[in-house]
Amino acid sequence: MKKILVPIDFSDEAKYACKVAASIAKKTGSEIILLHMLDIPTDAIDPLESDITRGGAQTILFMKGIHRRFEKLKKQPFFDGVKINENVKFHKAFEGVIEESKANDVDLIVMGSQGSTGLKEMLVGSNTEKVVRQSDIPVLVIKQDIENFEINNIIFASDFGESSKKSFQNVIDFANMFKAKLHLLFINTARNFEPTEVTNTKLKNFVTDFEIKNFTLNTYNDYTIEEGILNYGKKINADIIAINTHGRSGLAQLFNESISKELANHALRPVVTFKI
Repeated sequence: MKKILVPIDFSDEAKYACKVAASIAKKTGSEIILLHMLDIPTDAIDPLESDITRGGAQTILFMKGIHRRFEKLKKQPFFDGVKINENVKFHKAFEGVIEESKANDVDLIVMGSQGSTGLKEMLVGSNTEKVVRQSDIPVLVIKQDIENFEINNIIFASDFGESSKKSFQNVIDFANMFKAKLHLLFINTARNFEPTEVTNTKLKNFVTDFEIKNFTLNTYNDYTIEEGILNYGKKINADIIAINTHGRSGLAQLFNESISKELANHALRPVVTFKI
C-alpha cells in the first residue's frame, strides 16, 4: 500500500477517517492524499477569466480559507511523521473522489460517514455509498473516533458464491497487510436458510482455491443478515467488517432484509468494501 485517499469536508467524521488513515500510513509507509471537493463551475476559480460578479474573487477567498483549514488539520498530532498532500478539486463529491483515486493510483480510500448508525444506512443512499458502489479499489468507512486503530480480527461476511471469489484475494491481501485473522462468516436466517452441512461444505470449498492460513469458518444464525453481521462482530470483538459490493446494484443484494432499531447503534465498527 503506497497511497491512501481521504475525502475531507472538515467534519468530525472526516477527522476520524484522517486519524485511521494516519495509523495505517505509519504501519505501511503510505502517503496520504487529503481531498476536498467543491461543486463550483471551473471558470469561477480564475479571476482573470471570470467577472467578479460570477464569483471569481469570492472563490479565491474561499480557496484561501480551505487551505487554512488544511494547514490546521495537518498539524494534528496523529499526522506526525506521515507524508501528506492536499488537493482541492471542483467537482461533485463522489465523482471527484473516484476520478482522483484513479488519477493518483490510490490503493485505499478512507471515508468518514455521517447520518444514521445502522450498517445499511451507513453505506446506502449517501455519497459514501456512491463511492463504495463505483470504486474499483477498497473503501474503508469510519463511523466514530478510534483512539488506537488496530486490525487483529476481520470479519468477511458473504454468501460465498462464485462471484465472491473475484475479490477474495484482495480481502486476503488486506488481512495479511495487518497480520490479522480473517473470520469468514455466513449468516443463516429463516428467509436465507441453509442446512449446516451445506454451508460448511460451501465454506470449505470456497477457501481451497486460495492460499490462506490465519482464518476461521463460521455460520451464525440470526433474524436478518445485517443483525447477524453486527452481532457476530460484537461477539468476537471484531476490529473491522469486510464485505463485497456489486457495482451498480450497490449493497441492496446483501441488505434486503429489515433491521431492528434496537441494533442500529451497534454498526460503529469500521467497514471495508471490495468490489466484485
